[in-house]
Amino acid sequence: MHCRPPSLIRHRAERGRIMTFLELKNVSKGYGEGAVRSEVLSDISLSVKEGEFIAIVGFSGSGKTTLMSLLAGLIRPDAGEILVRGRPVTEPGPDRGLVFQSYSLMPWLTVQGNVALAVDAVYPKMSKVERTACTRRYIDMVGLGHAIDRRPAELSGGMRQRVSVARALAMNPDILLLDEPLSALDALTRAKLQDEIEAIWEQDRKTVVLITNDVDEAILLADRIIPLTPGPNARLGREFRVDIPRPRDRTAVNSDPHFKALRHEVTGYLMDMAAEREAASDDGRTLPAISPVVFESRPPRAYRAAAASGIQDRYVDFSQVSKVYPTPKGPLTVVENFDLKLRKGEFISLIGHSGCGKSTVLSMIAGLSEISGGGIILDGKEVYGAGPERAVVFQAPSLMPWLTARDNVALGVDRVYPKASAAERRDIIEYYLTRVGLADAMDKPAAAMSNGMRQRVGIARAFALSPKLLLLDEPFGMLDSLTRWSLQEVLMEVWKQTRVTAICVTHDVDEAILLADRVVMMTNGPNARIGNIMTVDIPRPRTRKALLEHPKYYEYRSELLGFLEEYEGGAHGQAAKAASGTAVTTGKAA
Repeated sequence: MHCRPPSLIRHRAERGRIMTFLELKNVSKGYGEGAVRSEVLSDISLSVKEGEFIAIVGFSGSGKTTLMSLLAGLIRPDAGEILVRGRPVTEPGPDRGLVFQSYSLMPWLTVQGNVALAVDAVYPKMSKVERTACTRRYIDMVGLGHAIDRRPAELSGGMRQRVSVARALAMNPDILLLDEPLSALDALTRAKLQDEIEAIWEQDRKTVVLITNDVDEAILLADRIIPLTPGPNARLGREFRVDIPRPRDRTAVNSDPHFKALRHEVTGYLMDMAAEREAASDDGRTLPAISPVVFESRPPRAYRAAAASGIQDRYVDFSQVSKVYPTPKGPLTVVENFDLKLRKGEFISLIGHSGCGKSTVLSMIAGLSEISGGGIILDGKEVYGAGPERAVVFQAPSLMPWLTARDNVALGVDRVYPKASAAERRDIIEYYLTRVGLADAMDKPAAAMSNGMRQRVGIARAFALSPKLLLLDEPFGMLDSLTRWSLQEVLMEVWKQTRVTAICVTHDVDEAILLADRVVMMTNGPNARIGNIMTVDIPRPRTRKALLEHPKYYEYRSELLGFLEEYEGGAHGQAAKAASGTAVTTGKAA
């Protein structure tokens, strides 16, 4: 059965006479009036052929969502015009299926009910049996047949996004508009949905416009990649054609010279744009030369138990650390025998699939979660409770919403620099807020900030504490790739100056390599442990551009991708490894 309304059949019969399927002609869009008017997009022109897959990449706030809303007919341009099949776009229509980053599902409806909304609207003349079959077809297409009767609250983030994709596909649109649909998902779920989107595109060769901030995603999926320059007055930048044969396997292309060259070219272009934006916002502030007060922790239990011998030479020492949670079915061991030694000033990346216990490990050393077994020593003292010598940045920032960015950072600065003058403390606060791109928002309340801006405040606050140990739990996970690159550069700059010992939890392979001296790979839970440790022998200081050119970079990338792929199936991955006779090694620092 073909789920296709008659109007679309007629339109598709006309396609052969139209050279350009989707066209934007000198489109501009702004908001507001007079002195408060903001010009978002300026003179956007683009021609898309039928069946093309276009990826548009750009900075957060550059106008990507405004562009997508224009294409969907949700808003009208101030100047220029948008044509589909030679006809002006003046309002939303079933020929354009739209998927936003947020799921926008009806919480009281099941998976079937949410998808049926689109089917019932687009195919009103179909019988109920036909509409039900059509709904089921698209639910099966995104792999949710087993969850057809579940409601959104019972679904994971990835599953909810699949419902959104199924609903858009159920309209059988001529053009599929994807506005960063995968950016809020973990790496594994994101990879799976990328594969599904490509498979669906291969079936029907719909015209697709994808907004993304992920260069790898754009290369894996698109025929052309077109950057959007930073706003205001954002324009389309240089175009990159992706001439890599399909299907494109994310692990296999890692060794493809064409992939490497294109990735280097696109990333370099975007980083040049990022550098220009960063230079424009730099006001030349310098950091005062003052030191934080040293806080003494409680006498360590490990010392009292005479179990400290042999570990005092290690700045950070995880000794057979385990975490067990009680459950109705009995104790659940989330992390088991985590054993790791860190040198002072070392930077460690902790990587693994969602749910493998990475954040649990970080929470235990932060003193926010009780250790079930083993112990952790920091600078000769056992970790016991939270303290300012361990600065933590979580993925979701914890700010006082009624305080400004400046005041939120001051909460920590005033405590750790009690002997500094008010002017020196102010300089510290302003220096770090400027470095994370908030020079113009220091006095803005946290409640009025976006998630990305709040996270920048959290990062600035952690840096300003000058801690003994910096703990980063996917700190850039809520930010777009280009902003993330910029903040990674900031992090490396500060780390180079202070050499603070750091542990960063991440699911981003490139981030792990860029930041770390060693990458610690964790097996899937339950009973998660260290599966392998990779030393990153790339000189510092590092930049992303230099990293892409380093001869060992893609070797490191292949090793991490191979490990994550091996453990993609959870316990199955470990079983497969055992069956193949490959040992799982637990690395320790010398």
